[in-house]
Amino acid sequence: MRQARLAVLIDGENISGNVADPLFVKIAEHGVAKLRRIYGDFSNPCLKTWMAPIARHGVVAQQVFKNGKNATDITMIMDATEILLGERFDGFCIVSSDADFTRLAERIRERGLEVFGFGNANASPAFRKSCTNFYCTDDLKKSQKPAKHSSPQRA
Repeated sequence: MRQARLAVLIDGENISGNVADPLFVKIAEHGVAKLRRIYGDFSNPCLKTWMAPIARHGVVAQQVFKNGKNATDITMIMDATEILLGERFDGFCIVSSDADFTRLAERIRERGLEVFGFGNANASPAFRKSCTNFYCTDDLKKSQKPAKHSSPQRA
């Protein structure tokens, strides 16, 4: 059976890069992340936590200069709409806690696609309910098992 093709859109100004590893593990449970983008103003120090994960997970960074209050959200929603209309994906992963993405999630779901939301514990209840499934990033970090380091056995 073919795995679902997913578009992953990350609001980098809203979610810490510290969740990247468990985030992509969870996304892989739902399908293949064919498109991976992160949005934000990368001159902002708060996005430094994303620098290593961007390279490690093959995420494309979309620089959004601060030309207005919701510049990052608007850019992300415009790209999502274009991607949705291209009909190349089976679902979307929206990584944000922002209520501004509620209507986007509803529209994607109305088109018959899965919407997997990922956000903080304080994520908008409206956004949570608009997603097919919503995952709290705090829970993802807790469930990530530390790598076991084993020392070589001696004969």
